[in-house]
Amino acid sequence: MRRLLVAFLTLIYCAASVPLAAQNAVRPSTAPQGDANSKPAVKRAPVFRSTKEQIKQAQALLKTRGFYDGQGDGKLNDDTRAALRKYQEAEGLKITGTLNKVTLERMGIVLTDRQKEWKPAT
Repeated sequence: MRRLLVAFLTLIYCAASVPLAAQNAVRPSTAPQGDANSKPAVKRAPVFRSTKEQIKQAQALLKTRGFYDGQGDGKLNDDTRAALRKYQEAEGLKITGTLNKVTLERMGIVLTDRQKEWKPAT
């Protein structure tokens, strides 16, 4: 009886493993390369990046305004992002949780020359 139970459980395990293995298998693309209907890769617009020093300044400002109680380490971590969301909401800005150009300007933090020239994707 015990052998029968072990054999039955092994059979169930094997039957369950086959669909999982097939699901994780790498399959080649069915679309031929260079097909006239294939779409070219979309080039993404440049992303606005704040500097470590700007993040430190923002953390200090957020701390004085009571939105942030973490360290001023210049890292855009989850706590900093949450504080930025609170700040952006309080200032009537678009709530992104990122240190974007508009948020830096509202905070009075100086932009780099490259950031001043940056234009958002349209």
